[in-house]
Amino acid sequence: RVVTGAISGIESLLAVVEVDASTGLPGFEMVGQLSNEVREAKERVKVALKNAKINIPAMHITVSISPADMRKEGASYDLPIAVGVLMSLGHIPEDYVTNTMIVGELGLNGEIKAVRGILPIVRKAKAEGMRRCIVPIVNVREGAIIEGIEIIGVRTLAETIDYLCKSESEKAKMIPPAPHQVIEDMTEEQDKELDFADINGQESVKRAVEVAAAGFHHILIIGPPGAGKTMIAKRIPTILPELTMEESLEVSTIYSVSGMLDDKKTLITKRPFLDPHHTISEQALAGGGRVPKPGVISLAHRGVLFMDELPEYRRGVLEILRQPLEEHSVHLVRASGTYHYPADFILVAAMNPCSCGNFPDRQKCRCSMSEIRRYLSRISQPLLNRIDLCVEVPRLSFEEVAEPKKEETSEMIRNRILAVHELQKERFKEYTFSYNSQMPVELVEEYCMLDQKKKAYMKQIYTSFQLNARAYYKILKVARTIADLDGSKEVEFKHLNEAVCYRTIDKKFWEQTV
Repeated sequence: RVVTGAISGIESLLAVVEVDASTGLPGFEMVGQLSNEVREAKERVKVALKNAKINIPAMHITVSISPADMRKEGASYDLPIAVGVLMSLGHIPEDYVTNTMIVGELGLNGEIKAVRGILPIVRKAKAEGMRRCIVPIVNVREGAIIEGIEIIGVRTLAETIDYLCKSESEKAKMIPPAPHQVIEDMTEEQDKELDFADINGQESVKRAVEVAAAGFHHILIIGPPGAGKTMIAKRIPTILPELTMEESLEVSTIYSVSGMLDDKKTLITKRPFLDPHHTISEQALAGGGRVPKPGVISLAHRGVLFMDELPEYRRGVLEILRQPLEEHSVHLVRASGTYHYPADFILVAAMNPCSCGNFPDRQKCRCSMSEIRRYLSRISQPLLNRIDLCVEVPRLSFEEVAEPKKEETSEMIRNRILAVHELQKERFKEYTFSYNSQMPVELVEEYCMLDQKKKAYMKQIYTSFQLNARAYYKILKVARTIADLDGSKEVEFKHLNEAVCYRTIDKKFWEQTV
């Protein structure tokens, strides 16, 4: 019996490779709901053992990988199968592999190749009480992120056999455990070339972006071409606080499962910023595939998903966003099983108000009303309803372009946002979420308490703008964030007014085309 690691979606679990060698008709059988690449392991194992100068006698070998009800994918089972075969033939004592997890892909020459998902596998191994993990040398630094468990990097099958056959004292001399990788050693620098100080004017937009970043709210930016929509969006990561260690491990786990970590980049410490092209497919956005992997919206977890030229995305792609924007996760059901991927990100969408980009300025816009209506209708109302803030970017004046004034830096804005984030974490310390945008309805009433006058005001807003329940509660959540930015314990009329402006500006464009 050899313990190994397995990945199902983004979840990790320990699998057990059981090998039995007996007399009888020679053969090599493998069972346990295996994919083709796992079944092919028997050929890789036999050739790798031959090239390691180990002859397998003519015996009937049976390999079972449990749990049997989970489909096994990938080539990471090669090394534990090879070790299991050697144990069944008496080459490796069974007690030498106690409390040891083994994972790795084999080349025909006995080389051990990198596998994906080492970080969550090692975390699971530690949680299950494993003492040691034997992994490919390329994956050592990734596994060494987890403290309190020995990570042994091996290069070849022969080296692995030599290591396992030695006593405990000799093991430490042959291959010392990899040193724990401290997060400070790998902290990535923010891109110093991007700063909000480069943005001239656009004070209302920068204010809306600050509110969105402070409460982790989704935001839609509408305006003509060249007004600075993309420029602003790309600078949002510079005003977000750094990832905590727990958040960093969450994000790194997603990238590890996707095979996007290596020995140079072993831990994600910078908030992700994903900006997919508008030709992206539904599967690439949400995740999936023959061997399911996280999609772009999961790779943007704890960071920013920027979708420029929003109406240019296919309708089916946009509608996929509905569930993740509300539930902060993606659930995929496939024939091979059910997969869950986290997707807690800030959606920053940018778009022109029409094909030419000049609507509602009818002196410049040459689009017909039917063309404008068709262009805007690519964004469905249910999707718009899930976006917390909508803000217009006006065209810059000549003075703002030619005579820029000194603007606030990203650091100045980030300091204010950091203070609000700390306030929210303290407020929601007893819950599983940390931001105002994630408040359930029952808590909105508690933390966004309105007196009779404010309720009467919101009733008038609700009726006149024909809002629904989702839009109403989003206004209150945004108002709570604005109040936090102002250092106010109560949600005041000015906070409600600003939140209402962010919620209703989309009607300026969509309702004019009706």
